[in-house]
Amino acid sequence: ELLAIIGPNGAGKSTLLRVLGGLERPAQGRLVFRGTPVEWRGSRLPFRRRIATVFAEPLLIDATVAANVALGCRFHKLSADEARRRSQSWMERLSIAHLVNRQARTLSSGEAQRTSLARALVLEPELLLLDEPFSSLDQPTRESLLVELDAILQSERITTIFVTHDRTEALLLGDRLAVMMEGRILQVDLPERLLRAPVTPEVARFVGAETILSGRVIDQDQGLLTIEVSGHKLAIAGEAKIGDAVHLCFRPEDFTLAPAESVTARSSARNHLVGRVVHLTPMGALVRVAVDCGVPIIAHVTRSSAEEMELSEDRPVLVTFKASSPHLLRHA
Repeated sequence: ELLAIIGPNGAGKSTLLRVLGGLERPAQGRLVFRGTPVEWRGSRLPFRRRIATVFAEPLLIDATVAANVALGCRFHKLSADEARRRSQSWMERLSIAHLVNRQARTLSSGEAQRTSLARALVLEPELLLLDEPFSSLDQPTRESLLVELDAILQSERITTIFVTHDRTEALLLGDRLAVMMEGRILQVDLPERLLRAPVTPEVARFVGAETILSGRVIDQDQGLLTIEVSGHKLAIAGEAKIGDAVHLCFRPEDFTLAPAESVTARSSARNHLVGRVVHLTPMGALVRVAVDCGVPIIAHVTRSSAEEMELSEDRPVLVTFKASSPHLLRHA
């Protein structure tokens, strides 16, 4: 299994990984590996031989690529022949075999990180720890290495804990995702459930809910709630009691925009709000649209749709969304 730990900078992700790797003693609690507590007073070398870590910076020694890849083999008491066999195999799989005699200091950032990954994988660890290993790479190199690493981890079935602040990386690699903020794990879940059912507004915001509205349930009828939000009465599918204070968490794709004169057009969407465009932000093929409907709304539309609707700042628009669109959270 690959567990991806995501969270903003300063959340404590890297500190947690150092504790899990036996590099830093926890202030409280204990570290248990395969049912055996890790002793901090004595040598942790037997434990650390069973794991491998790849950091954001490759941390290569001033030697050849081959020497760097084989560096840990002596501590694992591998024979010279076995060390060469494993090293050659992993250099080929990570596309650095042609660099075997190159000095580490002459490598590009992508080549250096591939060397660092090979150095970890050559040890055949029981647990692989990845501490934001792609953070310093340019986007094409990062995307290529992500795909290759995903294939390797799937084929080798190495238990992996991967730390990142990048949601896209976590979704690509993670079998499960854990969200960490201010030193606490707030939610551990399957990727699709984490995206659609975050447990707090903070988690919802971090995993992509750009619009979070607060309101109160004023009516209920067969699973359809009427929620008052800043004077608007919204029809929302969910479970709550009359009088409950709630948060409605929306992703940008939950909203549909149309010219304001479309307000009388028929639609399956139960909710219609009229507002004005506050700001437009181009995002490649998409445009991020901030709308003031008396409450702030963030929606995404395609660039062609924005052009067809002639969207511009201060233009009136109709915002629609289905009753099933938002994720409903009751106030704690």
